[in-house]
Formats: sequence, structure tokens, C-alpha cells
Amino acid sequence: MYVLPVRSLRCLGNIVPDSGRFVMSVSAIAIVFAVVFFIVGITTAYKGKGEQTVTFAVSILVAFVPEGLPSVVTLLLSIAAKRMAAQNVLVKDLQGVETLGKVLNSGTHHMWLIVRQLTLLATDKTGTLTRNQMTVTNLWSGLRMYSAFQSNNDSETTETFAPASPGMQEMLDIAALNSHVKFDKTDIPFDQRKILGDATETGLIRFAGKHIADYDAYQKQFPKVFEIPFNSSNKWALVIQLDKPHQTGVLTAYIKGAPERVLAKCSTYLKDGKEVPITDNFKAAYDEAYDYMASRGHRVIACAQKLLPGDAYTRDHEFSKNDGNYPSTEYTFCGLISLEDPPKHGVREAIGTLRLAGIKVMMVTGDHPKTAEAIARKINLILGDTKESLSKKTGRPIEEIYDDEVEAVVIHGDDIDSLHGWQWDQIFSKNEIVFARTSPQHKLEIVKRAQALGHIVGVTGDGVNDSPALKKADLGIAMNISGSDVSKEAANMILLDDNFASTVKGVMEGRQIFVNLKRSIQYTISHSTPEVFPQLLYVVVPIPLPLSAILILVIDLGFELFVALSFAWDKPETKDGLMRMAPRKPVNERSIQSLKRRALRRTKTLRRDPETHEVIRPSKFSQMIARVKAPFTRQFWEDVLEGTDDETLVDGKLLSYAYLEAGMIEFAGALTAYFVVFFKNGFTPGDLRRAQSALTASPSITYFVKDSPDFTNSRGEVIPAWKQVDALAQAQSIVYLSIFIIQCFNVFAVKAKFRFPFGKAIVGNLYNFAGILGGAALGMFIIYTPPLHVVFGGTFRLSPLYWLIPVAFGVVLLVWASIRVLLMRKSIEQSRVKDIKGLMMFPTMRR
Repeated sequence: MYVLPVRSLRCLGNIVPDSGRFVMSVSAIAIVFAVVFFIVGITTAYKGKGEQTVTFAVSILVAFVPEGLPSVVTLLLSIAAKRMAAQNVLVKDLQGVETLGKVLNSGTHHMWLIVRQLTLLATDKTGTLTRNQMTVTNLWSGLRMYSAFQSNNDSETTETFAPASPGMQEMLDIAALNSHVKFDKTDIPFDQRKILGDATETGLIRFAGKHIADYDAYQKQFPKVFEIPFNSSNKWALVIQLDKPHQTGVLTAYIKGAPERVLAKCSTYLKDGKEVPITDNFKAAYDEAYDYMASRGHRVIACAQKLLPGDAYTRDHEFSKNDGNYPSTEYTFCGLISLEDPPKHGVREAIGTLRLAGIKVMMVTGDHPKTAEAIARKINLILGDTKESLSKKTGRPIEEIYDDEVEAVVIHGDDIDSLHGWQWDQIFSKNEIVFARTSPQHKLEIVKRAQALGHIVGVTGDGVNDSPALKKADLGIAMNISGSDVSKEAANMILLDDNFASTVKGVMEGRQIFVNLKRSIQYTISHSTPEVFPQLLYVVVPIPLPLSAILILVIDLGFELFVALSFAWDKPETKDGLMRMAPRKPVNERSIQSLKRRALRRTKTLRRDPETHEVIRPSKFSQMIARVKAPFTRQFWEDVLEGTDDETLVDGKLLSYAYLEAGMIEFAGALTAYFVVFFKNGFTPGDLRRAQSALTASPSITYFVKDSPDFTNSRGEVIPAWKQVDALAQAQSIVYLSIFIIQCFNVFAVKAKFRFPFGKAIVGNLYNFAGILGGAALGMFIIYTPPLHVVFGGTFRLSPLYWLIPVAFGVVLLVWASIRVLLMRKSIEQSRVKDIKGLMMFPTMRR
């Protein structure tokens, strides 16, 4: 019994990181109260009665510490994890954190990452926001625009694609031969095959295969002798084909990739079958075509070739990437190909919902800025103007447009390496952010910079390149179907259906888990006051012990567990209440500056190696000493006085309600029932004080035990020992039942935040009633079963009429909860996220 409270607090601190201060506070208060009142008791009222004072001290300790809370919190997180899995959101736990592994190894650690509530979500584009189903839509070659489909001819200058058109055969060659895709089967017609490989290459091969008579024979006819695969650093892929004869040799180099990278390697372009030097006029036409394609949200690929001269590159020439003896310049630009990858169904509504929940959603992609911006505008990610779009609207130079005039920003990956700290702050101050042409290193840097500002960062991705950012993020979210094994390994959460909209379910569930955890903790610790205060009266007044230590344990580990667990199935009070509240850890100018000041204060206290200047990590013993000394340091009180806007799991409002509001109502109800029961058995409050005070006057005299002397009350009635014992048993039983009954009303009172504690949203959780029935069965069994009276001190003589007293106080608690809703309604309304102008919440059409 002595070890149990301390162990419970330690477990709770490990399970719920946010409850650290709560654990320390409760530990300190419990120990101080127990020691102080032990000393008071043994030196005053119970002098010479060591057994009673020890029992009293243990009762205080047990009453303050919610022993069942660690198990409740762990099980709540586990139940929520299983419920999320049923909604195609799988929460992983690959590490099996040590402490949680001992309690219940079922993903509760990563569930806590979800409960922390994201403030920023960085998402990839292809395969995450879009369907990863690339379809060729337009081609541009020889200064002409071609449409891959007749229905796409939306411009007078756009021609319908035909393989015989100038430059088109070269484009088909590059699409078909510069590829790394494979097929699941090769013995079936081309259009029935499943293509295995990158979505962009799949789209190109699908297009090329339609216009090449025999794709397999075509591949064999021109064997590949050298290649450099596409990577996120080069952003281009190169192949050299044999037996593609031309005027000067038999080798041809084909390159495809990011248009700006490919064009940089070219000196000529293909026009009507001839190589023409690149001029400013060509570059202007190229920019116009590129803008046209990218502005429609299409991925744009550039193609170029080089006919290798036979005198420099013979048939048996050995190419080497390391030696660099392959052609890297003087290519002929063949043209541009655009591929459409439409947004997934539900993505637009999902991003709109997340933004209305106060979560900043930003895109981090390898695509061109214009492509990324166009897709972002289709899916609610960008609604306002960027500097570039505002410049076009107003005709003002970009340099004259101030940062505070726009809410959207599109950052090119080439600019990321040169950004300064203040520029990062400026970028993350915007509501609509897109990073384009990024590398895996850029994604990782973006996550680090956001975290440095205090953001709780989520990252979604499906590729190997996304894994560093997924691992670094507070919550990594991977795709199950299209995601690579590496990305799944790095992630904390997996979307089983690859549906970005499932992220909203995860966020909603995370917020509901937080609310449910808070309700469960608030409910669980509410009974501490009616458990502790009667113990204090036992010493201070004194009166007979209202509640024994064993009954306190029955409350904490008995019916409380039934009811506290039932909160796991609570649903939101209102339809959009949770998803319109700002994250509980807001990131604003005040929080950023506070974070920087705290980091600066901590930096001053770090010990560094005098030679290497590296930070010396303190030992575990040093860390323990530092925690003990913390309340006596200037830094600790500077942090406390500075305050924070964060809503922690256990905060002042929760403690105020649990200990001072609901707790005091429960204490008043239990104490009233206690005195009424004693009064009905012949003891006035004065009689109780006189009987208990007899211990001080004569330690040998003890009332309310089997061998106690007869007691004469204030009315002159003589009360024998057996009736004293029965009266005490009835009084302790009604205190126990009073706490239980009023706690039954508290189940619904703790839920009242947006609405009064009535109605379907509050009482609609049938598990609450099942928990109450389970607790009632346990309580009745303990109190009214004679064989158990020896252990728990109950009595079957307790009249059910006494139950009406705690019922009345339960009604008082519900009335107070209703008043509390009215008092807090204004502050809750202020914390709601404001409507976002221009948000498109109509459904995305399926294709």
C-alpha cells in the first residue's frame, strides 16, 4: 500500500508526457499532507496512538493519488488506437517504449503523438494529394502545342497529336526507351498489362505504347548500353541506345527530366526535323508553353536527344558515370510533355476541414512551382494571392509588394539553402505555404525549422525520399498501398486506404481522445477532495474516521475503473465543435518569442567541452538532482511567470473543477450523509467530537470498536459498543456510496463544455451507463454482503433512504455544470477558428 501511490504517479508520468507537472504536484502535496498531519496527529489528538496516525497518513497518501489512472489512460489510448484502425488509420508502435511495453504494448506511445494535436501538416503532392495516375495531356515541340486528346483542343493554336507530326517521333522514342518500368505480364496485349514503376514513367509508357505498333520488339531493337537513373539531386534521367542509326553513328543519348535542368544542357532545339540554335525567341516561347502547362496543375517533363558522333563514341565505347565520359552538353531540345494527375477524391474537403481546425497545411513537392501552385489552388491549400499573382493583377513590380500584403507564398527549392532565420519565421507566418522543387534534404530542413518555432509537425509521404522527414516529424503519416516499405518503417501512422481524407479522421480522433482523457482524469481525481477532507476532519476536529484506507482503494481501483474507461467511447458534444477549435498548442508571435527566450536561458546553463565546445550530456543522477533543484532556480520561475497559451492535459481549469468545484460538492454531500446517519443512530456532531476527543484525555478509552465502553450522548441515551460499531459502519458505508452516487452525476457533468449536461450528445454513450451499473453492483456487493463486512466494514443495515442525500447533491452538481457552461461560453467561442473566406467545401468529383 505504501509503494502503490508512488508507482502509480511514476507510471502516469511516463504514459502521459504532458502530465509531468501534475504528477510532481500531486506527489509533493500528498507527501506533505501525509507527513504534516501524521505529525499533528501523533502530537495532539492521537498522542500515543501510533496505529491510528499511521493509518491516517496512509489514507491521506492513498486518497490524493489516483492509483487507477495510469491503467485507465493506457487503456483509453489502446481502445482509441483500435477504433482508428477500423477507420483505415493504423497507429504503429515499432519501438514499444519501455514503460508502455510493461503496461500494455499496443501502440499507445504513438497514439500520444496523435493526441498532442498537430499545428502544421506538411504533405507531399504526388500519390498523397493526387491519385498518382499520370496521363499525358499535352506535348510541345518545334514551337507547336499538341493535345493528346481531341477534346483537349481548347485553344486555336493547339493541334491534335499525331505520331507523324514534326518532333513527335523523337518524343515517343524518348518516352519509350528512357524508362525503367516493368510489366506484371508480357504475354498479354500491351493495353491490358499492369505497369510497375514510377507514376510519371507509367503515364509516359502508357502513352508511347498506344502509338508504337509493337512495344516489346521496339525495346529489343534498340538495346540500352548506358543509363543514369533519375534522382532528386540531378532531376533528370539519361540513357544511351544502340542500333539507332543516324548520319554520324549508331549511338543516341536520350535525356528527360525537369525542364529547367534539361534545357540547361541544350544548345539547339528540334524544329521540323532540323536542329536549330536556341535563341531568346525560342526561350520566350518555351516559357510561355511551360507556364501554360504548369499553370493547369500538370507535371511537365522535358525531352532532349544527342546523336553521338561515331568517331568519338564507337559501337563498343565504355561509358562510366564516375569517369564522366558520357555526353552532358550540346543536346538538342525535343520538347515538353505535360501529364495530369488529378487530386484524390475528398482531398479538397479534407484540407478545408483541417484549415478550419486551425491546422496549417502546406505542400512540399518536387514539382515545378507553377504546377504545385495550380494544384494547391484546386484543393483549398492556396486561396489568396502570392506576390507573383498580385503583381500580375495590379501591374506592380514584385519588389514593391510587401510581405504583409499577401497570405500565400511559393518557395523554390533552390532558395531554401540561402534562407536566413528571420526569413523562415516570415515564411511560416503565412497561412498558405508551398515548397516546390524540393529534395529530401530540403524536406528535412523544413520540418526542423517548423519544429524550432514550436510547431507540432505532421508529415505525409509515400516514397523512400520522404522517409527522413517522416522520421523527424512529430507524426509521420505513410501510405499503405502506394507507400514504400522504408516510408512505412519511418512513419508513426499509416493510412490503410491511401486516402488523405483519412488524416481528418486521425485528427478528429486525436482531439476526441484528448477530450476523453481529460474527462477521465477530471472525473477520476474529483473524488480526491471527498476522500482527503474527511481525513483532515478526523485529525483536526476530531471525528470518527469517515472513510477507511481500504474503502479509498476500492473507490480508486474498483468502480472508478469501470466508469473512467467508459469515456473512451464518448463522441463529440457538437457536430463540428472539436474541428473548429484551435490546436491546444497555438503557434503565434508570442509563443515563438517565448520559445526563443526559454531556449536562450537553457543554452546559458549548458556545460560544454572546453576543446570541442560540444554539449556535455549530464548523467542520470545529475538530471535527477537538477529536477529536485528546479523549483529553487531562477530559470524555473522565469518560465512559470512567463506563462503559456498551451492547453495541457492537466491544467488549472481541470484541477479547479476536480478539487474545488465538483470535489467540494461531493465532500459536502458525503459529509452531510455521514452526519445524518450518525444522528439517526443517536450521535450529534458534538457527540462525535466528544467521543473521539476522549482519546486525547485518556488514550486507553476508544469508542466505536467492539470492546469500547458504553457512550452517553447529549440526550442522555446510552449507546452500547455494538451500536457504536454499527453506526460507524453505516456512516463509512454512506460516505463510500455518496462518493459513488455523486460521481455518477459527475460522469455527465465533466462532459459539459459546449452544451448543458443533458441531451443525446452527453448521455448517448451507453458504456457510461454500463460502467455505472458495474460500479453500482460492486458497491452494493461490498456494502450489503455480510461476509465482506469483516474486510471492508460495510453493513446491510444501511437504509436505501440515505441514498437520497447524495442524489440531491448530484443534482446540485449538474446545476453547477450548467452554470459553468454559461460562464465559459464566451471564452470557448473566442477560441474557435474563424471562417476562411473562399474555402471550397463542395465534394470532389470522382473519375
